[in-house]
Amino acid sequence: MKKTIIASLVGLALSPSSNSAEHIALADIVVTASRMEQSKASVLADVSVIEREQIEQAGQSTLVEVLQTQPGIEITNTGGAGKASGIFMRGTSSNHVLVLIDGVRVNSATLGTTTFENLPVALIDRIEILRGPATSLYGQDAIGGVIQIFTKKGHGDPKFYAGIGYGTYNTKTAEASVHGSINDTSFALGVSSLDTDGFSALKTNNPNLNDKDGYRNLSFAGSLSQKIADGHELSFQLLSSEGHAKFDNKFNLFNPPATINFSDNAHISQLSYSLTSKNKFLPIWLSTLRLGEGVDESVTFQSFGRSLFRTKQRQLSWQNDINLPVGILTLAYDRLEERVKSTTNFSNTTRNNDGYYAGYLVTVDQHTLQLNYRSDHNSRFGNNDTGGIAYGYQFNDSWRATASYGSAFKAPTFNDLYFPDSFGFATSNPNLDPEKSDNIEASLRFQQEHTNASVTIYENKVINLIALDSNFIPFNVNKAKIQGMTLAASQDWNNWQLNGSVDIQSPRDEATKNLLVRRANRHAKANLSYTTGDWRFGLESNTSSKRYNDAANNISIAGYTVFNLTTDYQINKDWKAMARLNNVFDKDYALAYDGNPNTTGYVYNTPGSNLFVSLRWQPQ
Repeated sequence: MKKTIIASLVGLALSPSSNSAEHIALADIVVTASRMEQSKASVLADVSVIEREQIEQAGQSTLVEVLQTQPGIEITNTGGAGKASGIFMRGTSSNHVLVLIDGVRVNSATLGTTTFENLPVALIDRIEILRGPATSLYGQDAIGGVIQIFTKKGHGDPKFYAGIGYGTYNTKTAEASVHGSINDTSFALGVSSLDTDGFSALKTNNPNLNDKDGYRNLSFAGSLSQKIADGHELSFQLLSSEGHAKFDNKFNLFNPPATINFSDNAHISQLSYSLTSKNKFLPIWLSTLRLGEGVDESVTFQSFGRSLFRTKQRQLSWQNDINLPVGILTLAYDRLEERVKSTTNFSNTTRNNDGYYAGYLVTVDQHTLQLNYRSDHNSRFGNNDTGGIAYGYQFNDSWRATASYGSAFKAPTFNDLYFPDSFGFATSNPNLDPEKSDNIEASLRFQQEHTNASVTIYENKVINLIALDSNFIPFNVNKAKIQGMTLAASQDWNNWQLNGSVDIQSPRDEATKNLLVRRANRHAKANLSYTTGDWRFGLESNTSSKRYNDAANNISIAGYTVFNLTTDYQINKDWKAMARLNNVFDKDYALAYDGNPNTTGYVYNTPGSNLFVSLRWQPQ
């Protein structure tokens, strides 16, 4: 992460000999909200952070399930581990969320989404979630928000870690890592594996079709950082994830059982790497230059043949943080080059974007102001200018109010623009315009040592929303208005800890007043834990109201509440045992349908009651 130059953070300077102090200070820092390091208390945006401890307690849970525990987030999944999944943030579409891995974009330019289901939870150290438009910070796609994933980095004395786990559906996991620093060199290296038999992705009464759709994954992550001189550092980051998933091909369901081929499967891979140079050329000037590439690839093998979709995103970012007499000025240039390779014959497979960013952040007495402006020059869509302004007032040590406005845009995907005709029918539209949005929000926050609470209200208007006409051709026509309120709170007392959130929202199509597909009016999360001695016990719940599987709101998906139990036991200073019982009451629920299950469609299965146990070794 970038070295801070915010004067108010000088007091957080770390003692190089105190690893515990370093850990505490790093946990109090947020980067994504302003592209520079800030203390959590000073952030104006609606941000939450998932720390490593929470990730470990998630057991074998997927990244999508880990994200579901956070305010403002709903999920969708098409049949278990490794199957296509999506994130809806504040009621926006799943392709309205920008995902960064150590600052590098990793998503499919053809689908417009990130393959969350293939990202390894075990190699993630921290996740920052920025809710609300962030195009004026990071460029295209961030209409709903930004999810930034940080892999493990090295600091302090070298440390080792290893873990194994086993659970229902013959689920097996293994992971190991080493990280630390020696003199001016910091390093981290980790590997993780997951193998599960899974369950049938599609729910059907035909016993011949209830096959197991398994998933396996092998991933590596590494980082290397070298301090060249005081204020000058060179670092390298890498994450590689290789997954293999079996899935149900719905077209097989119309064939006689003797002709069904259960070999439908996909190889999914993601790669993120970058080289970063941080240079403090002057006491008031920090330069950060990053060169990186994100790769998303899917190779599908089905009865009718092999298909390949690969996206490469070459990225260059040069950011300059300048400490002014009052406040911090940030100037940045971002270059994005998108390249698509596919067995599908797209008429265009490349486009470039140049982004120019200016930001200003200042705190004076009780007042904090953040200004963002960005101009993106796209080789396909021309110029798109976005901006944001946020203001916060600190009433006293505990109470703070904020208000903000932000604009955003999303470029149409290559599928929307260039997907070739299928069987003589058009399935794309090269005349599409970018989707655009305007968002306003306000929040009131309360913070004390053991208590946190906030209420945030927002309204996000999206125009040029891309939808499909009666012939399944994408076009710009829909307008969406998403109004909502998020209540979030946490409380610690003695050995108890309680946290949770409630989202009340109205994500609707302006023309029809229908709810947007697979998004609910209400959803809530809660987590209660109790610690006694070397034991910790936890109870989690996830609740959602009714959703609809279609834009016309004719196919409803019932609401649900799912409970999970967790426990862990510190055997000694080096060993910890953990157990997790998901869906305690074996709730039968759905997150997505394939068509209309009342006619010729099918329900995508979700896990029943399942148990996972793990053992972790981390020498102190």
